[in-house]
Amino acid sequence: MEDSEQAVLAGMLQSAENAAPVQAVEAVTGVIATALNARGVSLLIADLSGRALVRLTHQPNGGGNGRRHGEEDAEVFPFDGGPYERTLRQQAPEVVAGDGTWTVLAPVTDRGETIGLLEVGLPEEPDGDAVNSIARTAHALAFVVIANRRHTDLFEWGQRTTPFSLSAEIQRRLLPASFTCEAGAFALSGWLEPAASVGGDTFDYSLARDLLHLSVTDAMGHGVASALTATLGVGSLRNTRRRGVGLVTQAEETNRAVAEHANVRGAYVTAVLGRIDLATGRCELLNAGHVPPMLVRDGRVVPVELPGNFPFGMFLGESYRSGELALLPGDRLVVVTDGMRERNAADLDLPGALLRLAHLHPREAVRALSDAVLEIAGPALTDDATLLVVDWYGGHGPRHSTAGADSARVSPDEEPSAHRRR
Repeated sequence: MEDSEQAVLAGMLQSAENAAPVQAVEAVTGVIATALNARGVSLLIADLSGRALVRLTHQPNGGGNGRRHGEEDAEVFPFDGGPYERTLRQQAPEVVAGDGTWTVLAPVTDRGETIGLLEVGLPEEPDGDAVNSIARTAHALAFVVIANRRHTDLFEWGQRTTPFSLSAEIQRRLLPASFTCEAGAFALSGWLEPAASVGGDTFDYSLARDLLHLSVTDAMGHGVASALTATLGVGSLRNTRRRGVGLVTQAEETNRAVAEHANVRGAYVTAVLGRIDLATGRCELLNAGHVPPMLVRDGRVVPVELPGNFPFGMFLGESYRSGELALLPGDRLVVVTDGMRERNAADLDLPGALLRLAHLHPREAVRALSDAVLEIAGPALTDDATLLVVDWYGGHGPRHSTAGADSARVSPDEEPSAHRRR
């Protein structure tokens, strides 16, 4: 099994490299199908809404069952609590028995980021070794997708079940490439539920050797003007962060950038900036006119008290101050924008929801919180609702993972098994 699996992985990499970026996944799934004598192999990618999977196929002669773009077809499968959704949520492969066929579903994941599912139809019931081998193959497929989506719009198009406005397009480019990141000392996940008219929210993070940098920002206003103001803010924060300066300097230079260059009179950006020492759990935080961060610890939710600062761009030459928080293993740090609390969304008992969802992986917690906001406020939000959740485990060192997900903390509802059969 080991030698054949290595041969499959080598064939996957070679076929992906030889194919054009838009054909890479088809080439790789062809290799998998041949190696497993499979009746069919498909990649279903996660929709940007976080509430569906999308099967991309090339249909040169028309036909297809979904949205069309030239010869490309995108068929959407909304989540319904069934095996496809379970596999993605719980990050463990599942075997589904059909009428004389068996389908293996395996998560396509990298560092906790759910890219999609690998669907493999087999003529015979697979044993545990075969299922685990398919799971490892699905993990390798994640890297093929990551490498090739940089060169084509195909995957991005497939993930969009609704068209983007110009402001949403700008906002999308300000977000990190991956919304989830797992490491030895922490796991984090962010989510942005956009308003009908984009409200200028962003979140960002970057992992250094011994530091985790994070930010959540909210630019005033809506639409393109707000997105452009957000671009100034995020661009300045990334520029100063990459120059290696501290949080206070990042804030002061971003304040100056927004004040001097924003194309809307009186434009400003609220923000929470953070920097966590991965060896010690020392967390430096800076609040620039933003909703206070929240700490979930020992069954309680408390706001993190920090020095007050004006939003970026409000007063040129303003000085900024940061505060500190000592994170303990088991802590959860939560940063949201005011869209989580404004108008109809204010009816959500956010502290209560955070406690109810404390057992969930951050990836699942942000999705559940977003769903809760939409349930209360309705499908068309008046302001962006954005949140970033960081779970602190302590113990900066190697991560223990299985096929791309943290093997100790992957299941939202039950302990993960090697695979499940239905």
